[in-house]
Amino acid sequence: MNIAILGATGKFGIALTSKLLAFTDHKLTLISRNAANKFEDNYRIRALNVNATDLRALKKALKDQDLVYCAIAGDYLPVIADNIISCEPKRFIFMTTVGVYNELENADHLNVDNEPLQIPNQYAVNLIEESDVDYTIFRLGLLENGDEDDYVITKKGEGVKTHNTTAESVMKIARQIIDDPELYSRESISITKK
Repeated sequence: MNIAILGATGKFGIALTSKLLAFTDHKLTLISRNAANKFEDNYRIRALNVNATDLRALKKALKDQDLVYCAIAGDYLPVIADNIISCEPKRFIFMTTVGVYNELENADHLNVDNEPLQIPNQYAVNLIEESDVDYTIFRLGLLENGDEDDYVITKKGEGVKTHNTTAESVMKIARQIIDDPELYSRESISITKK
């Protein structure tokens, strides 16, 4: 399988790359503005310096990918989400934060109605949900190291009680989707600590 990771040089992107290299035989296309400076190409890695806001460059980078994982954050997220949708990925995992639906019960100040930094996340999620792509949206809390089995999944429309997430649990769910692409197809799930 060919997997593209956008935001590959971020903390989570590096951890996900290491996990996939160690526990799978998939080929990875690592994409960020400076991925080729961080990673060396080999028989399993292709590192590309691409700005995900550049649609033409992104289309070229995502050609022949079976799954696209977006681990990018920031104000340009709606543009990036729209560009990925335009590339028509076969399977798409999009990482964002809890609170985009005002679903946080014990941290209301982090919900989109109270936190302006959530607005780009909400716009990006809306674009993805209105598209025809085969997506899974990961809504995550503050990422920290921890147990890969320390998580609870809540679906869109359900309240979320915590706002912390172990990076290991996110990587576990991502690997499950890679192994079973039908899992959480066209769903938005939060992955937070128990």
